[in-house]
Amino acid sequence: MSDHYVKVKVQLEQMKSFGENAEKEGVPTEEQAPVSSPPASLSPDPSSITIAGRDASDTSITCKQGLNRVKSRSKAGKEDKNSCGKHISDLPLHGNVVSAHVGKNLNRLGHDRTLHIKGTGRILQGKLETNGNYVTVHPSKNIQDARREEGFKLARKRRPVTVDSSKAKTSLEALKLSIKQLKWKEFPLGRRTACDIYWHGVSFHDNENIVSGQVNKFPGMIEMLRKINLSRAVRTMQDLFPEEYDFYPRSWILPEEYQQFSTQMRMVKENDATVNPTFIVKPDGGSQGDGIYLIRDPSDLKVMVGSQAKQAVVQEYIQKPLLIDKLKFDIRLYVLVKSMEPLEIYIAKEGLTRFCTEPYQEPSQKNLSHVFMHLTNYSLNVHSGNFVHSDSQNTGSKRTLSSVLYRLAAKGVDIKKVWSDIIALVIKTVIAVVPELKVYYQADIPPGKPGPTCFQILGFDILLMKNLKPVLLEVNSNPSMRIEHEQEVAPGVFEYVPSPVDEEVKVGVIRDTLRLMDPSHWTSSAVECQDEGGALPSLCLKQVYPKYTKQFNYLRLVERIAVLFIRFLGVKGNMRLGPTAFRTFIRTCKLSNSNFTMASVDILYIDITRRWSGSMSDSREAGMGLQAFVEAFFYMAGRRFKSLVLKDQVWSLLEQCEAQLESQLGVEDRRSASCSRALPRAIKTQTLGLANPLLSSPAPLRRAASQDYRLHQRLKPRTLRANVEN
Repeated sequence: MSDHYVKVKVQLEQMKSFGENAEKEGVPTEEQAPVSSPPASLSPDPSSITIAGRDASDTSITCKQGLNRVKSRSKAGKEDKNSCGKHISDLPLHGNVVSAHVGKNLNRLGHDRTLHIKGTGRILQGKLETNGNYVTVHPSKNIQDARREEGFKLARKRRPVTVDSSKAKTSLEALKLSIKQLKWKEFPLGRRTACDIYWHGVSFHDNENIVSGQVNKFPGMIEMLRKINLSRAVRTMQDLFPEEYDFYPRSWILPEEYQQFSTQMRMVKENDATVNPTFIVKPDGGSQGDGIYLIRDPSDLKVMVGSQAKQAVVQEYIQKPLLIDKLKFDIRLYVLVKSMEPLEIYIAKEGLTRFCTEPYQEPSQKNLSHVFMHLTNYSLNVHSGNFVHSDSQNTGSKRTLSSVLYRLAAKGVDIKKVWSDIIALVIKTVIAVVPELKVYYQADIPPGKPGPTCFQILGFDILLMKNLKPVLLEVNSNPSMRIEHEQEVAPGVFEYVPSPVDEEVKVGVIRDTLRLMDPSHWTSSAVECQDEGGALPSLCLKQVYPKYTKQFNYLRLVERIAVLFIRFLGVKGNMRLGPTAFRTFIRTCKLSNSNFTMASVDILYIDITRRWSGSMSDSREAGMGLQAFVEAFFYMAGRRFKSLVLKDQVWSLLEQCEAQLESQLGVEDRRSASCSRALPRAIKTQTLGLANPLLSSPAPLRRAASQDYRLHQRLKPRTLRANVEN
């Protein structure tokens, strides 16, 4: 056995330790190695090593790959060192099989070399010295980019992700383009076996037979984002944090708050006769601008439809909006809620701006009915003779958000501040609606029950005031993802034609949502690849939560109340608390005393539940819902901690309730520990190590929440702005 063969054999042993990640980090070479094992743990295949100098023409002598070839040529190795000489055997190789392309002038001093090791994905750069040693230099940025691109290509060879698009409805075309760009597999008619992702057009319940995979809708999102429920959720947060939630206009719920609204408006006019505010009325279940109108006096409200009261929200109208080209506009921003536990929020870097089609004038009695001047809804303005369908992203009646921000920046507007304010608005709004969403979620997918996970794209409609402050108009649970528009091609003949602006924004949002939800998780290493050689562009979705947890975590008080509520619901799938469960909550948390007896508890329950049942006309279940429970919790917090402001009252009562549950948990743990002494050691360890499902907020979490609250008290308003990227 020749010395050369002995060295090669030693090198082969060294190469085995580096083979596991071979295919994951592979780089382009002359021939593609086949994949012989599952994608999750790729193993290396026969590889080649290329040593390339500055002059490509020098590389003409080749050592063929394969161990048998090495054996057959080992005898000739001593005689012909120009073929596979000492310098090659001295190289520190990593791989499974040795095969090299060697330049003629291998020993030339000072020549930079690049070592490509196929199968391991390692790229070594450096110089060969006269003694045959290879001096390694750290890879350059270009080589790192090449490695990422190759990782992306290899990932493409894995089993394609399957998407059921049979329920996609109006978002179908954008979804098809997204799936095509990702090279995934679409099932437009569905299939019997499970898919990885189900894309629904309206509701989580579009398909009732899903037991696995991921669905692009949360149960309860439609109900939670109806105008009345959203107003109630934000109003609760305004009670706790009035300064933080001043981005939502004053609102009244009709018909139950009609008298309150009328009284307040009368008092305003009596105090100052010159004040004549305008209000906008929005039907609770309305969409696409249907049923919206402006009023200046409560007597103009159309609260009755036949013999039945019409539910709606009346809001203060923003009379001084920011104008561009003398036109009022709003922003449609796409927000991805990736998960609720833990809470993950992404915001699309690109959105749409939708313009009115008549020059804006402040509302007066004469122009209140001019919808093309006051309402920015696309579905309304598209019927105006002034509506402009444009192929450009910065002209027409629908433009990209970036084009508008660019114009504002050219006028000296601080875009970073505007963008950071919008991010804060989005995070605070999602925090406001998450508590009740969790109640809906546990009702449809109880813990321990087989079911899919959920994500959802929301459409935030935001108006910029003249002072550049963003105002939340509404949130759409089913924002339009249509990428074409209707156009009259002949008198009375309409057809759908592509809309470049919509396609630019919406396809990117859907495509990158799918990338983030990819169940195979290979996109984590591929999403950063730039659009070169067929690779996808970088993500258009930016994570804002939990990225900015420290700034906003203290706002999640109502979510902690929801955890208590869910804890005492009892029956799986239930969404309302019965009187016995409410009494159990009071006893367990030790909230009753001589001043607040159990009889008072029963009276409180009956009073609040009866009032909420009357205001919820579509309620089908008896009992106390989450919003009623929150009201009762606020009442008890006010009784117990009278000297504090509301948010501190609620905080203190939460601490007390969670401490009582924690102490009860400790007693149960001690009992279970004493009962488990006779168990085998392995079973005992497993039993005592289980997370207790009765308490979702143990001491470490409460201490962390308290730290977040104290940190917020010290934070300056500019903290977020300093951390926001443009």
